[in-house]
Amino acid sequence: MTLERARRGRLPVWGVRFFLTGALAAVQTPAGFAPFALGCVSAAGPGSCGGAALAGAAAGAALFLNFTQALPFLAVAILILTASTALQGWALARPRASALTAAGLFLAVNGIYVIQSLSPWADLGPCLGAAGLTGAAAWLFRPLFRRGEGRNPADGLLALLAALLLGLADFEVLGFSPGRGLLCLLAVWAAYDRGPAAGTAAALLLGLAADLCGLQGGSFTAAWGLAGLAAGSFAGRRALAALAALAAVTAGVLAGNVPGLLPETAAAMAVFLALPRRLMGGRRTSREPLDRQGRSGVRGPADDQETGTRRREQGSVLRGLERTGACGTAEDQGTGTRRREQRNPLRWPGRGERTGSRRTAEETEGAVRWRKQLDRAAAALRDLYDSLGRGVPASGDENPAIIFDRAAERVCRSCSLCELCWQREYTGTFNALNDATPYLLERGRVLARDFPVYFTGRCIHLTEFMTAVNGELSAFLLRRQYRRQLEETRRSARGQYAQLSELLTATAAGLTAPASGTAESGVCRVGAVLRPREGETVCGDTVTSFRTDGGLWCLLLADGMGSGEPARKESAMICRLLQQFLEAGVAPAAALKTLNSAMALRGTETGTFTTIDLCVYDPGAGEAVFYKFGAAPSYLKKGGVVRRITGGSLPAGLQGGAAAPDVTRASLDPGGFAVMISDGVADPEEDEWLMNLLAGWSGEDPQVLAGLILQESVRREKLRDDCGVQVLYRPPESVREV
Repeated sequence: MTLERARRGRLPVWGVRFFLTGALAAVQTPAGFAPFALGCVSAAGPGSCGGAALAGAAAGAALFLNFTQALPFLAVAILILTASTALQGWALARPRASALTAAGLFLAVNGIYVIQSLSPWADLGPCLGAAGLTGAAAWLFRPLFRRGEGRNPADGLLALLAALLLGLADFEVLGFSPGRGLLCLLAVWAAYDRGPAAGTAAALLLGLAADLCGLQGGSFTAAWGLAGLAAGSFAGRRALAALAALAAVTAGVLAGNVPGLLPETAAAMAVFLALPRRLMGGRRTSREPLDRQGRSGVRGPADDQETGTRRREQGSVLRGLERTGACGTAEDQGTGTRRREQRNPLRWPGRGERTGSRRTAEETEGAVRWRKQLDRAAAALRDLYDSLGRGVPASGDENPAIIFDRAAERVCRSCSLCELCWQREYTGTFNALNDATPYLLERGRVLARDFPVYFTGRCIHLTEFMTAVNGELSAFLLRRQYRRQLEETRRSARGQYAQLSELLTATAAGLTAPASGTAESGVCRVGAVLRPREGETVCGDTVTSFRTDGGLWCLLLADGMGSGEPARKESAMICRLLQQFLEAGVAPAAALKTLNSAMALRGTETGTFTTIDLCVYDPGAGEAVFYKFGAAPSYLKKGGVVRRITGGSLPAGLQGGAAAPDVTRASLDPGGFAVMISDGVADPEEDEWLMNLLAGWSGEDPQVLAGLILQESVRREKLRDDCGVQVLYRPPESVREV
């Protein structure tokens, strides 16, 4: 594992922000504003990610805006990035305040142009509308670019897709606009997915954005709002929802005199009816929810509890995916006895069953009591964490001028020329000391040549003055170092309180959660191989696989910095600690954030870092979740189809604070493989050979597949780094191992 490869993982992150912002610059209002691109700059945040978004805005302005439009656009973009950088860590950097800041900066810059225009009152309305779109875009896009804030990225993804489609709305073929048709499809799908209230609001917002961008005056808001209300009212009955939406748009067309909307809406409803069923994850209030196989089933309290627990543990899962994947767990597929009990809920239990039920009730009551206590402890730690950040003044570096002030107090106070230097010639003395300050701080001591000639020729105690300055400089540097260490210690303590609060919350959530599988179900096979770097006798990578008491399969692969025994110790320690957390029932995301904080503190002393690749497979849900801290790509194989799973985060230990890992969820079908590798096996940018190998291999033994991957890697990569491969295989449903 090399630092260069860790940095290389940031390039896709910057590229996404660059190209998205540049593309959104093409979406403009009739007045020439590009609010969605400015919202993307605000959502990208400070640092290199914000710089990439600003560069994309500049490229988009050069391509899609004229000079008079590009000048205020770039001015607002630069001010937004500057504000994000300056306000980082303050309350004004929070999502809502950040969106208001972006809208306010837009008004501050473009308001000047409105005031100076020939008709300011006529230009004020479009300017206010564009400012509102800027703030809304900044608010909605933010969860897509900044993880760990606890917000759902589904709304941001919907808004981003709508903004990109607005750029295609003016493109027409024989009077038909594919962009407007796709926007209508998006509005109806959102309403069908989210129900009447939220769906209608989403459809109205899409229509309002289309009207503000000048597609038609007020027609889209009315037409799509009615379509959203109609589709949301028939959630669960797709054909009726499509017909109701078409009828609603027809009414809007007749009222608004926009005949082009009708064929576009009809085409959109045809596509809506042809969408796969797994995308229809709406609130089916009139039907029973469907499981993964499309079967109708009744959800019980245990299912709701399990789903809620999984949401708390995973945190960033999309609502639509949760609704389509909440059923089909091992709890729903229990034993034949449980199925008979569900079919006949009024059957009178026997004595043994009553005793077991009473014992289960007592255990559940105890678990609830412990959960409440842990929740209270977690809340107390969270309040303590918040209190450490309130009322603490922002610490800044001490002004270097105090060095000369204290030295002059010691030497110049009793000098006979004190009045001449510090009163009559004060300006010359001030300039001389100010000019010497950069050399003083750079060199760590002051010399006579650092002062101008008129100062050294006048000072009669120059040697004593320089000695005093050097002494005060040493004290100044020690005070600066102490303040920075104190600030870092305070920040680390706050982070530890927050991490402990999250761990207690996750533990409390797991007390009453039912197990997702049993020892008899969800049989899988695992294969793993390791190979040290050329010239080394010990591999720096570590692989571990185990199954938790809840039935989850966990595969770990850690790659320590460097190679040999030191790297092996680092990676083995990470795997051991992470296994202890997971076996104790701690959620994977919380465990990884805790480990990252600990590695960041440890890295200040050792200077080391470690990549972490974790795959958690739930046999009941048939879902594999990949968590990555700077790890190499992973692969999902089913037959001849291979999916590549990557991440953009840095290795554990390089990100301070409670940084979250990259999380990717995917279904692992029967007969499928999950393949994890370290970066020594294949270069992430040149792994086409590995994907071809996986697509062409037709065996069923994961150990054979792992050995084949390593063998081909040795031939191609020449063992330039440690190699580790781990493979999980889910046998077909009919296969049962003894």
